[in-house]
Amino acid sequence: MHKRTLGRDAHNLLEYFKKMQAENPGFFYAIQLDDDNRMSNVFWADARSRVAYSHFGDAITFDTNYRVHQYRVPFAPFTGVNHHGQMILFGCAILLDESEASFLWLFKTFLTAMNDRHPASIITDRDKAIQVAVSQVFPETRHCLNKWNVLRAGQEKLAHICLSHPSFQVELYNCINLTETIEEFEFSWSSLVDKYDLKGQEWLQSLYDSRAQWVPVYFRDSFFAEISPNHAFDASFFDGYVNQQTTLPMFFRQYERALEVSFQRELEADFDTICTTPVLRTPSPMEKQAADLYTKKVFTKFQEELVETFVYTANRIEGDATVSTFRVAKFEDDDKEYTVTLNYGDMIANCSCQMFEYSGVLCRHVLTVFTVTNVLTLPPHYILGRWTVKAKAGHGIAGPSTESSSKPEILTSRYNNLCREAIKYAEEGAVASETYSAALAALREGIKKVAAAKKNVAKVSPTNSQVSGTAAQDGKKASAPASDAPSLLWPDQEEVIRNFNLNDNGASTQSVADLNLPRMFPVSVQRDDGPPGNLVILNNVFSVKFMHGFS
Repeated sequence: MHKRTLGRDAHNLLEYFKKMQAENPGFFYAIQLDDDNRMSNVFWADARSRVAYSHFGDAITFDTNYRVHQYRVPFAPFTGVNHHGQMILFGCAILLDESEASFLWLFKTFLTAMNDRHPASIITDRDKAIQVAVSQVFPETRHCLNKWNVLRAGQEKLAHICLSHPSFQVELYNCINLTETIEEFEFSWSSLVDKYDLKGQEWLQSLYDSRAQWVPVYFRDSFFAEISPNHAFDASFFDGYVNQQTTLPMFFRQYERALEVSFQRELEADFDTICTTPVLRTPSPMEKQAADLYTKKVFTKFQEELVETFVYTANRIEGDATVSTFRVAKFEDDDKEYTVTLNYGDMIANCSCQMFEYSGVLCRHVLTVFTVTNVLTLPPHYILGRWTVKAKAGHGIAGPSTESSSKPEILTSRYNNLCREAIKYAEEGAVASETYSAALAALREGIKKVAAAKKNVAKVSPTNSQVSGTAAQDGKKASAPASDAPSLLWPDQEEVIRNFNLNDNGASTQSVADLNLPRMFPVSVQRDDGPPGNLVILNNVFSVKFMHGFS
């Protein structure tokens, strides 16, 4: 059987990773080799993505729908959602082999890069090999299938129905996304099948048989960081950057560009949250509390739920001084009701809609019960830290320059904190010419002080790479030479043209220079000794890992 390879680009890919790691010691990559010692699969994650996972890695999505054009191999990003509800990147893989063993290797490698922290939930494509690998590597993680991929497949499989009945797609969408109980979904699905005479449709029946894996109502008891029905999973991180015509060198340019745009978007949302004051719509102390704690995006969602409590009623149907159960319904609309149970001692409320369990934001039904029971502020356990302004706080950044304070996550955390402070500083300094002059003078003086302090700090040498296993073939450790690469994340344009086959037929008709893409510079962390020098072929999984991970 013919095996897919990257040919000469395998070497270029390795050089690219070495340069990335030389620029940032927190950059992680691992390469799996096949039985012939050829590159089989690759995973990588930059330091900022790994730090992001430490804050927001509770709910992740793994997408294998992209293809690198020249080799027709899957490019698979791991993504999540930050505290602004924005999609963020945790890591990427290129898969030349899509076997169950490959996905097992990939998911285990992902956990290694992320300090062995398992997510609460994972969303993947509908692939048997992926499903088996997830069950083995993430046994305690709630796994579901990407409903948007299922719906896209439905547009193809049921194209004749969609064309002859334009309302079908809307009704299918409502059935999947807007039903709130299993009974409601079952009734809606059955009505849809009967209405459009689809009882004999095999593909639709297969979807129904696996409904517990992709219809949201079946797993609303688990956290997925989804704060709206259309949130996060209807698009992918690299939409608009990567398509079927993207070659490998073009891909890495676009990868860098997408990553930088994502970080910039998050900084802008940080600025917007810090520097604007939300407009309160009620006199509720709870709304003021939420406005102070949540990011702007999440507060808007919470505020929407709180305002809706004015049109809901809550009637206690049973209970005592310890626990009570309430029937909650919209005023003069008894067709749809919700059940909320409140434990007064622990101040724990459970709603039948399970919105908090699914999204981490309290629903209007619980908030209505809080109103009638005189709970004026949010109990601390209902303020999910990952949705707050301080979601990325908590890493110690002060203290002596010891080995522990020089770890990649600490370096990145320092950088992020300085960026946030700089934003506030710039806003205050720009309001008038006098404040601008004062701010600029103070900044220049501050730079001198930082330079002086830097001279007094001992140079930090990189920690040794962690090596596991021995060479499977000859028992030797190969050494990765230190790179003298420039600070660019990708080689010079001339070098790209020289090293990469941009055209399958060998005719280099398109230059990377023609792409008119910006050069992307990383946050540079200077190191004395270059990238780590350990390259080891591991037993059993035949993988090469260049790791400078978090300990």
